[in-house]
Amino acid sequence: MLLSIRSLTKVFPGTRALDDVDLDIAAGEVHALLGENGAGKSTLIKCLTGAYLRDGGTITLEGAPIDPRSTLQAQELGIGTVYQEVNLLPNLTVAQNLMFGREPRRFGLIDMRGMRSQARATLAQYGLSIDVDRDLGSYSVAIQQIVAIARAVEISGKVLILDEPTASLDAAEVAMVFDVVRGLRDRGMAIVFVSHFLDQVFDLADRVTILRNGRRVASQPIVGLSRMALVEQMLGRALEEVVASPAPEAEQAPAMLHFDGIGRAGVVAPFDLTVAAGEVVGLAGLLGSGRTETAEMLFGIRPAQTGTARDADGPLDLRHPRAAIAAGFGFAPEDRKTDGIVADLSIRENIILGLQARRGWARPIPRAEQNRLADDYIRQLDIRTSGREKPIGELSGGNQQKAVLARWLAMNPRFLILDEPTRGIDVGAHAEILRLIRTLTDKGLSLLLISSELDELVAVADRVIVLRDRAHVAQLTGAAVGADAIMHAIAGTGDAA
Repeated sequence: MLLSIRSLTKVFPGTRALDDVDLDIAAGEVHALLGENGAGKSTLIKCLTGAYLRDGGTITLEGAPIDPRSTLQAQELGIGTVYQEVNLLPNLTVAQNLMFGREPRRFGLIDMRGMRSQARATLAQYGLSIDVDRDLGSYSVAIQQIVAIARAVEISGKVLILDEPTASLDAAEVAMVFDVVRGLRDRGMAIVFVSHFLDQVFDLADRVTILRNGRRVASQPIVGLSRMALVEQMLGRALEEVVASPAPEAEQAPAMLHFDGIGRAGVVAPFDLTVAAGEVVGLAGLLGSGRTETAEMLFGIRPAQTGTARDADGPLDLRHPRAAIAAGFGFAPEDRKTDGIVADLSIRENIILGLQARRGWARPIPRAEQNRLADDYIRQLDIRTSGREKPIGELSGGNQQKAVLARWLAMNPRFLILDEPTRGIDVGAHAEILRLIRTLTDKGLSLLLISSELDELVAVADRVIVLRDRAHVAQLTGAAVGADAIMHAIAGTGDAA
């Protein structure tokens, strides 16, 4: 084996994050590392790359023991990492990013012509022929990921760790990155692939190792492994216990909110929408179809230029988020790390943030009330943490999502917009979020649910609005809500009204 880990152990106060984990990675293979949020995947990667110092165990590379004490040492040993958020400098050129810290020099100065030439030659190995003098940030996320992979391979060259590299990519971009990864595998690199997308794991990986609660529970070839067996190993329980069943069709309640002719030029064509108390309205469509833009209009982030909004008491002012919050609206955004949480603040501070903003900073919420609110929601939503004062940035993605939901629930909204609430979280947390949605709607909360997962919409939505080319093109209700019908409507081969 190119890389071998034996009895790897990492302990944090109150948590044994890794417990005697073994892992073997062969040259010329893609090895998927799977597990629920909190299973130990990120901790293992950080121990392997020198970001964390391990508390026990050994790591050998090409038969020799290694002990990386920093990410730089890990790179020098041959271990490179590419993360979901591209960790390069978007304001520098492609060539500068590729050669940063390794620039060729001539007469003591950086050889710009030589740097550009080397950058072009490097990218040609990955099938890329792009302008290396353009700023990296001007290219798509997929191109940026490939540049990041190329840099990591050039610096390290033995083991490449890909930590959720496709979370922000569409299908065509995923295929582009996967072609690059397969090429590296064929050149003999050892590749560790971390992903929550099981379809991608079955498409790309040669072997898979599964972690649960800090321990390795399985390591096996992907060939012959069923999806059900894989999920059961990840969760430690049967699949049927976590997959939400379709909600029973109920008599439609009277409309609570009315949106008439809401639209914004170049963003979303005007549309009508009514929402009843306790109803889940799903939004489906391809990336760029106008799903998030619809949500942002309803919440006042990008105010509508046409149309009106009203409830039983009369017109609603939705020209900015503060007005939407005053009307009882909440919005959990798609990018929770950038738009949803304040990573350096505690779980308690993140949960009470919205409530404090509504009260005004001149009327601080008493600390005892803050503690009570945080503890109540940590318990109710099963936010897995060692305590309310832990920085929210240290939580897993699923637990961060629950804390964002807790912030809005603390404000007692009547209409909550959830934009991709289960993206980037593991199967177990995914099921918990879906169960939470059911609980909230049973209590009368109305939800607008945006999701790329069609099965998710089918499982929980009472109605599904389908968008295509920034227009609302179809509405599916009752028994018509199905994955095939949604796909036909997206493709334009089965519009329904």
